[in-house]
Amino acid sequence: MNKALLSLAIGGFGIGLTEFVIMGILPEIATAFDITIPQAGHFISAYALGVVVGAPILTSIGSKWPANRVLLALMMWFTVFNTLSSFATGYNSFIVLRFLSGLPHGAFFGIGAVVAGKLSKEGKSAQGIAIMFSGLTFANLLGVPLGTYLGKHFSWNLSFLLVGFVGILVVLSIKLWMPTLKKSSETHFLEDLKIFKRLEIWLIIILTTIGTGGFFAWYSYIAPLITDVAKHSADIVPVAMILAGLGMVIGNFLGAKLVEKFTPIYAIIIILSTMVVCLSLNTIFASDKVMILVMTFIIGAVTFCLSTPIQVAIINASKGSETLGSSLNQSAFNIGNASGAYFAGIPIAMGYGYTSADWVGAAMAASGVLIAIGIIILRKQRVKG
Repeated sequence: MNKALLSLAIGGFGIGLTEFVIMGILPEIATAFDITIPQAGHFISAYALGVVVGAPILTSIGSKWPANRVLLALMMWFTVFNTLSSFATGYNSFIVLRFLSGLPHGAFFGIGAVVAGKLSKEGKSAQGIAIMFSGLTFANLLGVPLGTYLGKHFSWNLSFLLVGFVGILVVLSIKLWMPTLKKSSETHFLEDLKIFKRLEIWLIIILTTIGTGGFFAWYSYIAPLITDVAKHSADIVPVAMILAGLGMVIGNFLGAKLVEKFTPIYAIIIILSTMVVCLSLNTIFASDKVMILVMTFIIGAVTFCLSTPIQVAIINASKGSETLGSSLNQSAFNIGNASGAYFAGIPIAMGYGYTSADWVGAAMAASGVLIAIGIIILRKQRVKG
């Protein structure tokens, strides 16, 4: 069982690597394709769009087969198109490949979260889900800095070849370690669709989109924030990525502890409120060479506390259709990826500087707090009714 959870964590590592490494080498990709950095941000949005489209479609198709076989097929797709991404020759080909690379992301995490919960000990499903997401956080601690270093000192293409190599390891680990499982969903897809009638599901999806969008508003432009605002050399960007990744590793498991201490929705309110404060402070400290690195660690820790509470919240709200609900939350997470990068890019393109992205992120996180409060009010009204 531990090896099975480890295979999910390695899958999370590969997905985290391809999703986040591009943010550290965005200037290099922009230079290679002769486009602006905000235009290069479209590649982040293209990947996120792939996740949004792929999550419900591939989850519904895959629900007809055993979960272990579906997870294997998803990671084979992931490996092929991420490897092909390294051979892109221009803006058009790369944006198509980024979209295709993103398709299996949501379904893998959606199905994987439910599987992780079932493979865990009784009452420890949050920790099982946190183990899967730990792969994503360790990607930010180890894989993304390595990929960023390769992209900055050799070629951005090598960063995506690294993703392809990790993808091969994921396929092998799932093949060898994942036990034979039942279908990822025991209900018909049309039955699963009935969860869309639940207002709370929609509110959690919107909460995930806007709340996590605050993180991506900051993280999408972390490289120019480090070099252009704090005036660090480009060599410090991988160091900043390591600090952010270390924070994410700690934050991921702290988030699981918060779920055990509070209900998921109250944990979310605490985390998003803290994120608002941290992103606001980052606009003040961004020009300080030491404090920008300290805040990078802190923001990484705070934002990744969200992973497990939000996933547990939607699984709890999707009783009977947990796999679809779980995958939809990954779609929402990546709409947040796309919207955070897009909205933060607007004031940057207008000339307000890279710290303006942090204000956008703080506003999105604050909106998430209000939505979470709305969910609590909805639940209280339901109890009274």
